Amino acid sequence: MIYFGNLRIPAKNYLPFRRRNSAMVKEKKIRREIENLRDRIRRHDRKYYVDARPEITDYEYDQLMRKLLRLEKAHPQFITPHSPTQRVGGEPLAEFTTIDHLKPMLSIDNVYSNEELKEFTARLGRLLGDETLRDVGYVTELKIDGVAVNLMYEMGVFKWGATRGDGNRGDDVTANLKTIRNIPLQLEQPGDRIPSLEVRGEVYLENEDFQALNTEREETGEPQFANPRNATAGSLKLLNPRLTAKRRLKFTAHSIGHYEGVEINSHMDCLNTFRKLGIPVSPHNSLCHGLEEVYTYCEEWRTRRTGLPYEADGIVIKVNSFDQRKILGATSKAPRWMVAYKYPPEQAVTRVQKIALQVGKTGTITPVAHLEPVHLAGTTVSRATLHNFDEMERKDIRVNDYVVVQKAGEIIPQVVKVIKEKRTGEAKIFKLPKTCPECGAEVSRGEEEVYLRCHNPLCPAQAKRRIQYFASRKAMDIEGLGPAVIEQLVDNGLLKDYADVYYLKPDDMSGLERMAEKSSQNLIEAINNSKSRDLDRLICALGIQHVGSRSAEVLAEHFSSIDELAGASAEALEDIKEVGPVMAGSIVKFFSDPHTTSIMKKLMEAGVNTRSLGAKKTVEKSAIAGLAFVVTGTLEKYTRSEAEDLIKRMGGRTSSSVSKKTDYLLAGEVPGSKLDKARKLGVKVVTEAEFERLISPS
Repeated sequence: MIYFGNLRIPAKNYLPFRRRNSAMVKEKKIRREIENLRDRIRRHDRKYYVDARPEITDYEYDQLMRKLLRLEKAHPQFITPHSPTQRVGGEPLAEFTTIDHLKPMLSIDNVYSNEELKEFTARLGRLLGDETLRDVGYVTELKIDGVAVNLMYEMGVFKWGATRGDGNRGDDVTANLKTIRNIPLQLEQPGDRIPSLEVRGEVYLENEDFQALNTEREETGEPQFANPRNATAGSLKLLNPRLTAKRRLKFTAHSIGHYEGVEINSHMDCLNTFRKLGIPVSPHNSLCHGLEEVYTYCEEWRTRRTGLPYEADGIVIKVNSFDQRKILGATSKAPRWMVAYKYPPEQAVTRVQKIALQVGKTGTITPVAHLEPVHLAGTTVSRATLHNFDEMERKDIRVNDYVVVQKAGEIIPQVVKVIKEKRTGEAKIFKLPKTCPECGAEVSRGEEEVYLRCHNPLCPAQAKRRIQYFASRKAMDIEGLGPAVIEQLVDNGLLKDYADVYYLKPDDMSGLERMAEKSSQNLIEAINNSKSRDLDRLICALGIQHVGSRSAEVLAEHFSSIDELAGASAEALEDIKEVGPVMAGSIVKFFSDPHTTSIMKKLMEAGVNTRSLGAKKTVEKSAIAGLAFVVTGTLEKYTRSEAEDLIKRMGGRTSSSVSKKTDYLLAGEVPGSKLDKARKLGVKVVTEAEFERLISPS
């Protein structure tokens, strides 16, 4: 018998007891370690996504997350719904269910001038009394052009999130909202947990991310989004949360719904409470005393908003005091204590001279309006996308029509509407084409598609754009093989597809414009150098519909050669984490096409690498780990793509455009406008020699 105080344990049972006790201690230790990791990751999430003051590099953050993933995988009994690892859901959703808001999400009445704003305050005076109105405080906030959502927290944990819907209930988009990195899954509450809290706010896309998304969709043959709000709404309604996670959505809280267990008496109290809890709010909110301060705020942001990284189409003005809000109440549609001061978008009137057709690299045919040149938002606009034929018919846009144009997201010119009262007998309806404008092949439209598509693999327009994409920086990176050269080579019958690039000879270019002997030699050298690109570059370059540069990297991690990828079934492809049924079907269809077989044979016979060159190892504890770079100009030792690959291998990040988030601009010869922008934003500029010193081991 073994004694522990008053506890007596038979000797034969002592060893199992000791083992159980040891296991319990070990399990407790692991649980503490997991909780500690979660707390550290949440803290760094707030520092990065909410406070914009990161304390560790992206590489160090990734190591914390990987360690947590390993521990949770080994001990699944400790996984909780609010763990940082649960941001991206597993299985795609079958459909969206609806959720009732605890407190209705009403809409906002709009005003468009100072006179209408004065009428709004006059109505407040009639309800509150003119004496009280003198003491009313107004909170002014930027009206971000996104999608309104409602987040529900119970005991400090994010439980569900929904769209505004009809104001009383909305679609359950919890799984997609969890992928938004600046939405906390657990609130920062040092004291008692808040039993119930509804947080209202806006989900949106920054302009830079919107442009990148549209570029990617164009590359993969998908329809482009009309504006950032449209892209945000589409992203929140994706049934696969993993796809939503790639969209870089952001969230900003602007109001509160139902709440219990916390004292909030005003809107400024509400915003300050959100900040303390780790919920992101706009840094541009202001408490105004009197209508004149509101006017000043609205006028200040009329032009200042164009410098924001996201779209803001107005100012929301709210009565600060919750007691005064109760007196003011609401109509069936909107609160009486709140109004949105909307800025009219900058627009111009011009005439549609003609409607042209543009054939993309995957055969999509897009109508484009050629306009009488007009000055708009700082540039001269002479072309505007009409998106697709359904959109063109819905707006009833005709040749010779006078139309209103504006820039979507201050970026892409688009036709807003037709001025039908200016229409004369000269307006002509544009008929949908039955054949491809480039090759004359018949065109068709799938059941669920809005685009007409040419399926002729030898279509010269497709060939030109496919070859441009094949030679682009993110693909085979063939310097000197630009649109003007490709245009001439295709028109002269020297190129029919991108495999023909590897059979070009210097003599083939002797008669081309701007192609002297030295330029021809340099191009042939660049073509030969591109033969040794890694597998992911080749997969990207092939121009498979729905496969972009990131998807190509994922595929190259799972298949060691093009032959392996070409032989994969749709089921095998769908087993890959980031490949869905649409992409899998597109890959299988691409490689089953006899034209693809012919092209792949030509590429292999030309000596183009079709196998993985081996795993790319990231250099640990690199001096540039987690830092963001933009590469511009001509470098001496690297092509831009090689420099970007090196930066990524050393744990850094690369981007094609300079922003406040850029840490370094690596500038070679003839850097162009990116250098000016970097200096304007205070981004550090380094030469190639300085860059090499930066990455060299100390």
